[in-house]
Amino acid sequence: MREYKKWKAQTGILLVAAAVVCAAAAGISRRKEEQKEEETLKVGISIYQSDDTYVNLLTKKIERQLKECEKEQNIKIHCKIVSAENDQNEQNEQVERFAALDYDVICVNAVDRTNVSTMIDGAGEAEIPLIFFNRQPVKDDLRKGQHIYYVGSDAQESGKLQGELVASVYRKAPAILDKNGDGVVGYAVLEGETGHQDAIIRSEWSVKTMTASGVPAKRIAGGVANWMKEQAAALVGRWLKEEEGELELILCNNDDMALGAIETLRQEGRTDICVVGIDGTEEGLTAVREGEMLGTVKADSDIYAQYIAQMVCGLEKEGKVPEEILEGNDREVWIPWEIKLCPAMQE
Repeated sequence: MREYKKWKAQTGILLVAAAVVCAAAAGISRRKEEQKEEETLKVGISIYQSDDTYVNLLTKKIERQLKECEKEQNIKIHCKIVSAENDQNEQNEQVERFAALDYDVICVNAVDRTNVSTMIDGAGEAEIPLIFFNRQPVKDDLRKGQHIYYVGSDAQESGKLQGELVASVYRKAPAILDKNGDGVVGYAVLEGETGHQDAIIRSEWSVKTMTASGVPAKRIAGGVANWMKEQAAALVGRWLKEEEGELELILCNNDDMALGAIETLRQEGRTDICVVGIDGTEEGLTAVREGEMLGTVKADSDIYAQYIAQMVCGLEKEGKVPEEILEGNDREVWIPWEIKLCPAMQE
């Protein structure tokens, strides 16, 4: 009987110990699950407008690249994309909400590049890195915090390359551009936005480079279409009613406006006017390949998205942007441009 009681006591001790071990294991497991939840990288993206073709293309590719980062780095990434619908106050509130919800990185395609201080202050107070893309803030604003970056393409370079594109065609076959044979290329400019830095710079340097490269040119018309295909189509329709056979070339600040111009020219049966764009959207590149657009200047959206995703993951994992992306710059990452000409001009 005494041995039975001793065995019973020992068994009880073992059962208690086992229970303690199980409880501890359950606690560890629960903590691991909590850690997994904590390790979810939350990325907030606010774009200026939902119907900008190039920006939509970029955000889709950024999402895709973030999914690749998930696999490569074995982390969970939650990506939330919202649009400010061209309202800076709304965008300020979106960034504020991301900060309040403790997002890890915030990416912003700014409504107003000159009015980003509220977003910078909000992200800075919450110690959240801020990556601006495609619409470049004023340089002084990029210096207001430790982790504020910009990813984009040089507007001046895009304008220069558009001008070079036109000049290369003129040197090869002047009659392609000077359809009426008067020795002067009559051109119009479709501008993106009133007062927008990229629109102003692209327009200026496209014309300046074109004429400096030997293209005799005369401005026939110009106007703002707010980067939009429909507005560009309507504006070109008005120009066609007013011009007297002098318009031969339309320089567009982006591909969407170029496509709007092409649509109107097609409807009016006009094949005597060339159109060039900037951006290299999928639809724009298709128009170039099919010969409807003379050419465009492309910023590689795949590289764009890859860099942003790598910056996001680098900031979260290492607390900094990978050096190979910055290439000696401390805040700005530049995506190169390249000329894309229609097949007939490549022969």
